[in-house]
Amino acid sequence: MGEKKKIMLAIDESDVSHYALEWALSFLKPTISSPLLLFHAQPLPSFSYVYAGYGTAPTELIQSVQEHQTKITEALLERAKEICAREGVIAETLTELGDPKDVICAAAEKFGVDLLVLGSRGLSTLQRTFLGSVSNYCVHHAKCPVLVVKKPA
Repeated sequence: MGEKKKIMLAIDESDVSHYALEWALSFLKPTISSPLLLFHAQPLPSFSYVYAGYGTAPTELIQSVQEHQTKITEALLERAKEICAREGVIAETLTELGDPKDVICAAAEKFGVDLLVLGSRGLSTLQRTFLGSVSNYCVHHAKCPVLVVKKPA
């Protein structure tokens, strides 16, 4: 078998992300150097709906939303880590706050990963044009090879 690689898997709460994790554990397990980096990009909360009504978001609301997002992120990463442990893979969890496409690419570079693995939502060309695609952005901007795992239909 070839040499072990430092692999980072970007994960979120979507089914395709969970599938990408399962796929990576099934197909890449022999090449994963320990630990597998499980990375979650926590988007900045949007309070634009509050601004429209009040002019500014109350501090308590901002704190409450951030605490809730942190709990969701911790649960997501813990679940992913448990899946890795079940497969005999040691995983480390990392979280960055910001626009997913930007923080994923930055983290891949910061941690010197050999391979970035992402799930694909399977957006149409029109949807990608208007919504953007994190995986497409990372393919074009990450400074390491990127593997996009597409869930079968």
